[in-house]
Amino acid sequence: MPPSEPAPTRVRLTRLGLSQFRNYTEARLCAARDHVVLAGPNGSGKTNVLEAISLLSPGRGLRRATYAEMIRQGAPAETGWAVSARVDKGGEESAVGTGLQGEGSRIVRVDGADARPDDLTRVARVLWLTPAMDGLFTGGTSDRRRFLDRLALALFPQHGRRANAYERAMRQRNKMFEDGVSDARWYEAVEREMAEHGAAMAAARVELIVKLNAAQAVRALDGGDFPQAVLALAGDEGDADGPGFARRLREGRGRDRAAGRALGGPHRVDLKVTHVEKDMPAGLASTGEQKALLIGIVLGHAALVARVTGETPILLLDEVAAHLDPARRAALYDTLDALGAQTFMTGTDESLFTALGERADRFRVEAGTITPQ
Repeated sequence: MPPSEPAPTRVRLTRLGLSQFRNYTEARLCAARDHVVLAGPNGSGKTNVLEAISLLSPGRGLRRATYAEMIRQGAPAETGWAVSARVDKGGEESAVGTGLQGEGSRIVRVDGADARPDDLTRVARVLWLTPAMDGLFTGGTSDRRRFLDRLALALFPQHGRRANAYERAMRQRNKMFEDGVSDARWYEAVEREMAEHGAAMAAARVELIVKLNAAQAVRALDGGDFPQAVLALAGDEGDADGPGFARRLREGRGRDRAAGRALGGPHRVDLKVTHVEKDMPAGLASTGEQKALLIGIVLGHAALVARVTGETPILLLDEVAAHLDPARRAALYDTLDALGAQTFMTGTDESLFTALGERADRFRVEAGTITPQ
């Protein structure tokens, strides 16, 4: 019988500080348990707390807002904002912070040293599920592609940087079409860059899909309480082989020039999700089934991240409990316990979290204040 895998290192956010962020002038939160409940009326600032935590990862956070939009309303623009945290990883604590000073760019610091956003994954992997994602299966392709890349980023920290580099090179190529550039050497240089980064993106996405589908199948065999989903890529992903992708770009240059844009590549891919038990596209499932499928994917991804990286992620679940019946709600909490991931959950009704009992730290959020309960 093969030896069991070692348990992943438990990662916990123990302290969070906000300064001039959204509706908070100054706020502090200290957490000791695996679950953290933020309860309060709509508009009180619960999601703002989750957004602040999501900024402890690469990217613009769970709302994808501009950094200037995060400055507290009414505060001078030059004030900026700051989010700081203490993260415990297997008994070793790290200090991490990010923010905006004046009209400059985002600042990231890890243990007192300047860092890049990609470096934040060395401290913690932060995953989230928000109400804005409820229409994922019926919404636009770009939303599903963004969701796919966020999942990939948790496993492959370079994925976001590669995606940005690919987009820059593609925009440069499109501008050359617009300007009537004819020198093939210019195109070849840009296409090599597109191919290098695009191939790496394609390979990461394929690997993610394979591993996530395997994780979903294992979860289903274990009798999971959320329906199993199978994910697949659709559309023209490009080519996971860099030279092959560069050749395709070169051969399709005339067609792309006529269109004024690249007609194939990772920027054209779509994510297809199938409800396994009902053998139907997720987009045709009921609203409740779609929500359950999405929760199942996020939970499966969290388990995959823990297994691949050897560290439990931090989960942000915004208003998730309100959409579940009491039995499935209790099943969610038990599944989260089994994952071992620290989870921050929001809701307007504190009774939604009764089944958590003493497993949760509870806070009342109201008018930009966070009060322990």
